[in-house]
Parts: sequence; C-alpha cells; structure tokens
Amino acid sequence: MSNIVRDSDVVEIVDPPVFTYGDKVRSRRTIRNDGTYAGKEIGDILARKGEEGYVVSIGTFLQQFYIYGVEFVDTGYRVGMKRKELDAVAAAEDDADLPLPTARPRVWEGGPS
Repeated sequence: MSNIVRDSDVVEIVDPPVFTYGDKVRSRRTIRNDGTYAGKEIGDILARKGEEGYVVSIGTFLQQFYIYGVEFVDTGYRVGMKRKELDAVAAAEDDADLPLPTARPRVWEGGPS
C-alpha cells in the first residue's frame, strides 16, 4: 500500500464546490512554486497573502479536494489552490455587471412620401 499523506480526513468532493467560475477570491497565504509551475524556480512566490484573483477552473486532487484554478489579476499567474487557501471577496456594487440593453423590434413608420 502506498504512503499518501493527506491534509485531512475530510473528503470535499462529496459536496458541490464552494466557489464557482468567475468568483472573486483572495489568497489566505503566500503560495510558492512547489515545482509544478513551469517557468518559475522552486520557491518563487506565485501569489502573495491578500492578493485577489478569479476562479477560472475547478478540478480535483486525490479524489478528496477541489482545486480551484485562480488567475491573479496583478501578476497574471494561474495557480491551483485548495479551499482552505482562499477567501471569497464580496463583489462591490460598482464591480457588478451593468444590465444588458433589451432588444426592441424596430418599427418601420412610414415610407416614401
């Protein structure tokens, strides 16, 4: 039997993901490259504590955890993070999308006089 070290006995994937695509999130801790981020040295900082980004993908790890692909706005790095490493950022009212205009059928009024 293999010796897999798990972070906890909790299996997150029995429930739906906490975050969804497009959610704004904040890093709860500084994340360093563990060797899985191409083009960066091991130990390089990928996300600083408090840095904000958006969830762009959702996967799983060890059939236990959701891994959220977060694209950080300031650096442009896309980093896979666990739920315990993220906090939700409440959308400010000015960040909300404006409603799309409704299409009205064009009414032709008149013709050649």
